Amino acid sequence: MRNITNFQTDLLRTFVSVIDLGAYTKAGDVLGRTQPAISLQIRRLEDLVGAPVIKQVGRTLMLTGEGEMLLSYAREILRLNDEAASYFNRAKISGVLRVGLPNDYAVAFLQGVITEYTRRHSEISLEIYCGWSAEILDRLRADELDLAIAMVNSERAQYLSRTWIERPIWAAAEGVTFDLAGNIPLAAHPEGCAYRERMIQALDAARVRWRVAYTGPGISGLQNAVLNGLGVSALTRYTMLPGMRELDERDGFPALAEIRVGLFYKHPRLSDAGIRLINHIIARLDEAGVSGDLMRASGELDRQ
Repeated sequence: MRNITNFQTDLLRTFVSVIDLGAYTKAGDVLGRTQPAISLQIRRLEDLVGAPVIKQVGRTLMLTGEGEMLLSYAREILRLNDEAASYFNRAKISGVLRVGLPNDYAVAFLQGVITEYTRRHSEISLEIYCGWSAEILDRLRADELDLAIAMVNSERAQYLSRTWIERPIWAAAEGVTFDLAGNIPLAAHPEGCAYRERMIQALDAARVRWRVAYTGPGISGLQNAVLNGLGVSALTRYTMLPGMRELDERDGFPALAEIRVGLFYKHPRLSDAGIRLINHIIARLDEAGVSGDLMRASGELDRQ
């Protein structure tokens, strides 16, 4: 029989809490333990791993390579453990959930997934904040959100649980054509939007001239601009509407670079309702075929 190492959930919970909350003392406050007790649990976890998981550089704590890998597993183990515990304890699912969604993504699809969950649990109040990805993550760091979905530039980001890849597509109104020899009119979100950047980069690389014909922060305004023939835009398949058609290389429009999207949350801050919502979102993403592999998260942790 092979020798199996059992990772105790209390050790994993301490590890994730230190990382998500950014300090040993903050993790201790949440878990009801002293800083020495938290440090001892981290050492016990490192004994099981057989390597350090957190290293100290000056006054700053950082994840090691082994710690980054462990973090992805720890989040999943705790997520499933806490959902099972709330189910068998018959925990009442109630409270307020604050969710951040990016302006420049498939908000309609994600809102549908989230509201589907809240319809099943009438005791839950839902607050959705839509903004730019950077703003959403700032709110999560400030504990103004319980969970967030945002664009990510790399495979490593603080509070990151899952990532998946979206490849934007060119969208235009049916029956509307564009002269590639002239300036292609674009319908776009304001500067800073990942989809806007993808459009400009692709057209510049293909040496196709363009101009911004419509700018607006909301997805519905962007969709209406496309349907009314004001310009072409980069959308996801989830935000394509009847009356739109996809443009590709055969129409003279170069392929758009992919975008990585991530699901973020601080595990120690989540209620039972929040844990179950996370599981619901992941299940729906898996069903839609857009949920990616577990991602390693990293962050700098201050010892306080």
